[in-house]
Amino acid sequence: MSAEITVVDNPQAQQFQAVVDGHTAFAEYRLIRGAIMFTHTEVPEALGGRGIGSALIKAGLQAARDRDLKVMPVCPFFAAWFGKHPEDRDLLHPSYKTALGL
Repeated sequence: MSAEITVVDNPQAQQFQAVVDGHTAFAEYRLIRGAIMFTHTEVPEALGGRGIGSALIKAGLQAARDRDLKVMPVCPFFAAWFGKHPEDRDLLHPSYKTALGL
């Protein structure tokens, strides 16, 4: 039904990006010593409800695991993910575990 969503890391833009049907969805990040801070996620309205935001998060979290970085979810969309996905909480930066009440 839905095609595989391809997410690429664009380090120059500091974004994980997915281009679908001519629209670009992205998750912005900043690299900080030992951590990756996700600051903003945007999925165009035309792409809503197709799992693209989740694909961006999964790609970002996999990159954090691969690079041995802790995650600082400033973006509310990323922060909400950790409330629903306890299996990924090991990635949370300690200060964010406290801030999110986890």
